[in-house]
Amino acid sequence: MRLIEIYILRRIVVMFFAVLLSAVAITWIVQVLGRINFLTTSGQSFFYILKFSSNLLPNAFPIVMPFALVIAVTQTLSTMNQDSELVVINAAGAPRSAVIRPVMLFAIVIAIASFLIANFVVPYSQMNMRQMVADARADVINLVVQQGTFKELDKDLYLQIENRDSNGAIKGLFVSDSRDKTTDLIYYAKDGLVVETGAQSLLIMKDGEIDRRDVQTGNVSIIKFNTYALDLAAFLSSDDKEVSIFPKDRPLDYLWNPDPNDKQYQQRPLRYTSELYKRLSDWMYPIVFALISLAAAADSRSHREARISASFTAITLSLIVFWLGYSTGQSTDKNASLLPLLFAFPILAALSATYALATNRQIGVPVTWTNWARNTVASQQTAFAGAVAKLFGRKRGGFRK
Repeated sequence: MRLIEIYILRRIVVMFFAVLLSAVAITWIVQVLGRINFLTTSGQSFFYILKFSSNLLPNAFPIVMPFALVIAVTQTLSTMNQDSELVVINAAGAPRSAVIRPVMLFAIVIAIASFLIANFVVPYSQMNMRQMVADARADVINLVVQQGTFKELDKDLYLQIENRDSNGAIKGLFVSDSRDKTTDLIYYAKDGLVVETGAQSLLIMKDGEIDRRDVQTGNVSIIKFNTYALDLAAFLSSDDKEVSIFPKDRPLDYLWNPDPNDKQYQQRPLRYTSELYKRLSDWMYPIVFALISLAAAADSRSHREARISASFTAITLSLIVFWLGYSTGQSTDKNASLLPLLFAFPILAALSATYALATNRQIGVPVTWTNWARNTVASQQTAFAGAVAKLFGRKRGGFRK
């Protein structure tokens, strides 16, 4: 690789990681805030919450990486054009491949990384996150660590504790269970303690009573007890006991050959096919966006020839291509005839950008649109300057009087 290619590649890599880390950080914060209710009510430690939120990061990388690449490439090449570096490269007799090759090599590396993350890292993190959510929901007592407040564990099932010591001892326990439409149960206890017995969790209640009310007759029976054991599994709904696994949580090999006994697969088999097509097509977007960026900003041009920013053109076209693929992917789980379009859109965009590069055509906003926008902005600036001058002129006149 030539020295100039290494120079271009180094600038693109630095810009790429700067944009990528910033965008991923923002995406991570947004996703954490979207799950803030779980994080604040699960009663877990700080390290548990940090581990849970870290599982949200891999899912953001395959989406952000293509756009970080297009911003890095266009910004780097546009800056080099403004500094006349591209003109010097052309004047020195360097071929166009001196600019194209480092960009495409880096785009291929990003595409491979995107494929590996989306098909191996993301499914693992998704499965881990869902298991952590199920475990936290299964920990009924930790869900109600907010003392003095009622917590709805399930429909018509409420639990409240008055106080909980650092050693886990519970003071003042109240449970209301109306899930059985024929019987209402209310548990009171002065003291309580959670005991783990293998795979079973028991809530040991001391010095309390059970109020049992028959809904049909209205008769109430009261049972006082010194010690009473309650299985916490009775407080869990079926959704909390099992970890729901969706197609996006599955690794690539499972999507190739799903388990016929999988309940999700039996209900929506097309969703697995749709997810497989997405996994096999999404990795192409870094290469497609790199070609679009090169077609928009790879050639040197004078300031007189410059139209609207090459970054604006490349990012806009990349967004259009990504939106077409994404919107189509949202419909493929209901319409199998749309599946080939997941490959067609990025391939057509790549071929169009490659044709523009091969024929020395530079994609961009038409000159008529640029002139219209430039004239509109100039007229607005003139009108604004006149209004400001007129305003301050009146104030000065009034001050002299």
